[in-house]
Amino acid sequence: MADIERVYNVPLRKEWLKKPKYVRAKKAARALREFLIKHMKSDDVKIGKHLNEMLWKHGIKNPPHHVKLTAIKDDKGVVRAELVGFKYEEFKKEKKEEKGKLQETIEKIRGKAGKQKKEEKAEEKETKDEKPAEEKKEAPKKAKPKAEKAEA
Repeated sequence: MADIERVYNVPLRKEWLKKPKYVRAKKAARALREFLIKHMKSDDVKIGKHLNEMLWKHGIKNPPHHVKLTAIKDDKGVVRAELVGFKYEEFKKEKKEEKGKLQETIEKIRGKAGKQKKEEKAEEKETKDEKPAEEKKEAPKKAKPKAEKAEA
């Protein structure tokens, strides 16, 4: 079975007018998904980055009245929809460092500022450790000129 590619101009206004202003973009996204499920005959629908940005371009209260998109259905029955003129890009989730629950709760409580304070304290300790060593080296240099004055 070959890939099926179709271009649609999806009317969204009739659907989002049924909802109050503060949920209209959400309703438009839902209506778009329902339209694609109905017309492409597949339950697995993925909306592309540019198409989603177009829906949310003017915020939650003012979605577009209609959207022109390209829908491609592959052999597995997955429908990928993207704004006309753009290619669908697969979303790749970045892996996070695994942390213990204790560290996560500490970060929630302290926030990012807690991390920064720890880093600053570590830097201060390093600089304090370096300063006494430098002072010890400088102290004997100062003592020698005084001893020469006493001999003269």
